[in-house]
Formats: sequence, structure tokens, C-alpha cells
Amino acid sequence: MPSFLPRTVIILGLVSLLNDAGSEMINPLLPLFLTITLGAGPSIVGLIEGIAEATASILKLVSGWLADRGWSARRLVIGGYSFSNLARPLISLANSWGVVIALRFCDRIGKGLRTAPRDVIISNSVDASIRGRAFGFHRAFDHLGAMIGPLIAFALLQSGMPLRDVFLVSIVPGIGVVVLLVYGLPKQEIAVAPKPRAPLHWNRLDKRVKALVLASGGLALATTPEAFLVLWASAGGLEIVWVPLLWAAAHAIRALVAAPAGYLSDSLGRMPIVLTGWIARVGLLMVFAVSPAGTVAIWGLFIAYAAATAFSEGAERALIGDFVPEEQRGTAFGIYHLLSGLLALPGAVAFGVIWEAFGMQYAFITAAVITVVAAVSLLLLTRGQTAQPIH
Repeated sequence: MPSFLPRTVIILGLVSLLNDAGSEMINPLLPLFLTITLGAGPSIVGLIEGIAEATASILKLVSGWLADRGWSARRLVIGGYSFSNLARPLISLANSWGVVIALRFCDRIGKGLRTAPRDVIISNSVDASIRGRAFGFHRAFDHLGAMIGPLIAFALLQSGMPLRDVFLVSIVPGIGVVVLLVYGLPKQEIAVAPKPRAPLHWNRLDKRVKALVLASGGLALATTPEAFLVLWASAGGLEIVWVPLLWAAAHAIRALVAAPAGYLSDSLGRMPIVLTGWIARVGLLMVFAVSPAGTVAIWGLFIAYAAATAFSEGAERALIGDFVPEEQRGTAFGIYHLLSGLLALPGAVAFGVIWEAFGMQYAFITAAVITVVAAVSLLLLTRGQTAQPIH
């Protein structure tokens, strides 16, 4: 069995690194830009993040279905990344939170176009025996870029650059993304097979795939958007200039965790890794609800939660690749991302509303309870499943 990762996976990892370097120059500062500069409240922050993720998720299903129907996955990936990196820097020109919504909407259109086809390319490029490693590698590089971006933002802010100009500079790594895709992503490895494509039927999917999709939707309701974690840190006394460094540290941990966790899923199984990550979230959300203010607590909890969320990422995607036929993987990845993203909208809005109405402690406790339900549901729905993966 092969032990190396092909060029396709490496190129897509580098692309994600550059893309996230650009996006994460903006994302950790965006909640503060919205609340301090533009006067938005926590519920508006939740609305913006929820709309953004819901938009991306709907298009992930569409783009995955198109990839299964014969559209060029390579072109969908290039188009998606290009659109995001054109819209994102324009946030620097926003003079109201309504404009931010529109630009985040455009950014997520690009994400929706590229994500499912990209996951299909990765899944089809490797043998099942190293699929967890491939997705773990990609997630690690994604988070590595998300670490680099805030560090760049921190350096620029420290140099005296205005916040809006920091957002504008994010176009530089975006240009690198497009160049690397156009000239680096192989064409021959992702050609569409000429045979007819059988439609995907939900009732014929492997039970583990269906369970993961449904439980991930429940998890999306409970997932605490990082925008709220930034507000939590700010409420605890963290100064704005340190926010990019905290964000960078969180993604550094994600980069360190994602690849080994993906590798472990190849040897220990996908489900143990997924459930471990989800259960870890429960404990940390409860600690968020009762944690005392202070610099050490802020940094420790923020980083620990980042590690928990990264631990299951590669295994979740690899599981879908394992148990869905190649000609249906685009649609399957699309359904997985769709349900998670759609439920992220009411989840994010509800988190913000509970925060405003009852306090942030109750928002974190509610998220922990829903996460428990999602983890238990996944465990119960997948008991006794031992079928071998599709190569």
C-alpha cells in the first residue's frame, strides 16, 4: 500500500495554507471591527457568521453534485478560490455591517464552490489506507495558514497600520492562491470518467455516513463560532492587539493536531477519533461557562478548544471517502457540508441571542448539552458496523 502523498494533495495543502493566511488576517479582527468600529451587537455577529456558513454549505452541495455530473472539479476549485480572494479584501471599504454581510456572502460563495470538489479530488487521489493521512495533511496546512495570517496582521498592527489597511493587504496571499492553482494543480489526476453517473440515494448510503451527516448537523447547532470566542476573550480582558496572536496560537495547535489525528484514524478507525474530539468539546464548553477571567485561562482554553475541534476533522472527511462510491462522493461531501452549514446559521444566531438575553455562561452550557446529544447519537447509530471501506 502507498505511504506517500501525491502531488495533488500537496498542492491543495499549500493552496489552503495561502488562502487561510489571507482570510485569517481578517477573521480574528472582524468581530471587533463589527462591534467597535461599526457598532454591531453579538446577535449581529452571530447573524453574519451564520449567513456566511449557510451560504457556503448550500453551494457545497451544488458544487459536489456538479462534480459528480461531469463538471471539472479543477475549474470549480479554481473559480471558488478566486472569487473568495477577490471579495474578501473589500471588507476594508465597508462602512456598515450590512456591507460586511454582503461581502462575507460573496466570500462564502467562493468557499461553497470549491470545498466539495476539492474534497473529492483529495479522496480520489489516494488509496483508502492513507485517506485519513491525506485529509489530516490538508487540514494541518489549512490551520498552518490560519496561524500565519494572524501573525502577519499582528505585525502590521504593531507597525501602526490601520485595521482597514490590514484587511486590504490580505489580497497578496490571495494572488498566490490563484497562481498556484492555475500552474500547480495537475489536470490529468482529476479527469472525469466518461461512464454514466449513478444518482446518490440517501437510503443506500452506508449507515456510518448517514449517522455522521446527521450528527454533524447537530454538532453544527452547538459549534461556538470563533467570533464569539474572541468576544469572550475580550470580555475577559484581552486587549485587541493580542487577538491575532491568540488566533495564531489556536491554529498552530490545530495544525499540530490535525495530521497525527488523521494518521491515527487510518490505524485505530475513524469513529474513535471522531467521538474523542466531540466529547472533548463538551468538557471544554462547560469550562468556558465557569472559567475565571485571566490571561492564562483565556489562552489555555482558547487553544484547548482549537485542538479538540481539529482532532476529528480529517477522520470525518476520510469516513465519507471510505464508504461512498467514487462517482457519488461529490454529492455526499456536499450533503455533509450542507447540513452542517445550514444548521450553523440558527446555531450561531441562537448562541448570540442567549448570550445577550441570559449571559455567555448559559450560551456555552447550551452548546455543551447539544454537543452531548450529537455525540451520543453518532455512537448509537454506528454500533455494530464493520464493513470494509471502498477503495
